[in-house]
Amino acid sequence: MAMPLRQSIKVATYLAEQKLRRRDKFPLIVELEPLFACNLKCEGCGKIQHPAGVLKQRMPVAQAVGAVLESGAPMVSIAGGEPLMHPQIDEIVRQLVARRKYVFLCTNALLMRKKMDRFTPSPYFAFAVHIDGLRERHDESVAKEGVFDEAVEAIKEAKRRGFRVTTNSTFFNTDTPQTVVEVLNYLNDDLKVDEMMISPAYAYEKAPDQEHFLGVEQTRELFRKAFAGGNRSRWRLNHSPLFLDFLEGKVDFPCTAWAIPNYSLFGWQRPCYLMSDGYVPTYRELIEDTDWDQYGRGKDPRCANCMAHCGYEPTAVLATMGSLKESLRAMRETVSGNRE
Repeated sequence: MAMPLRQSIKVATYLAEQKLRRRDKFPLIVELEPLFACNLKCEGCGKIQHPAGVLKQRMPVAQAVGAVLESGAPMVSIAGGEPLMHPQIDEIVRQLVARRKYVFLCTNALLMRKKMDRFTPSPYFAFAVHIDGLRERHDESVAKEGVFDEAVEAIKEAKRRGFRVTTNSTFFNTDTPQTVVEVLNYLNDDLKVDEMMISPAYAYEKAPDQEHFLGVEQTRELFRKAFAGGNRSRWRLNHSPLFLDFLEGKVDFPCTAWAIPNYSLFGWQRPCYLMSDGYVPTYRELIEDTDWDQYGRGKDPRCANCMAHCGYEPTAVLATMGSLKESLRAMRETVSGNRE
């Protein structure tokens, strides 16, 4: 795990505080969506299916920052849509960083070089560039040629300027262990991004392409083979060791979607950003008025093939904190990753 040591300490301290306060549900990271508009039409995304009037809306800065503060989460993932299309996205980031929230700005990178001057390098801020494969595979997934090359140039420029850069890669049933290895090797060894996040594609009901999502056994086989030969320990993956065990099928966990809540133009979304069972105006209502026990594999049929990080990474983190053995394991990997 390549999470910076300072961030690891802050998250561990935060989790310890929640335990001391005997809170059984709390946010680890907020998925913030200040807009739904995007400059791409990716096959696996359903956000741009909203009506034109909704796609024109932009969340006010105070509302975006206020939602994060209301939740109390130590980390924020700003997504959408394409957040760099928001005219005040730099101010949202600035205010969150000023409050020492760890901010990951998710982007397809098409506007990244153009907008980079509006941001300042900080240990609390990272660009999180979406890369789903090498050139041909990535451009096919986003339905536009040239996107991979632009993303690569944007990553290089951001690294040159001193920004932290992470990546997020989603894998489908058209992927093989070899395609996973190829793109992660490239990101890790050639582009030398700071951290990489990986996720099996989940059958997002509004996505245009419903044919290429992974099932549970397909996911386990894919990552088991991709992680072989020392790849897993060599790659700078931004995941807990137990979540990587989960992807391989070595352990199984219940869903804890409440730990990565989603806040968008419509409010707090039940139960997660991949499913929509309604919205509530406050974080407290989301936590207290949602029947969390009804969600997860084996409970809700919509969750049958889900192994997404938003549901299961928090469970892995909490399991790590509850075990001295796993805590020491995670600590060793964190220290090792920071020495590279």
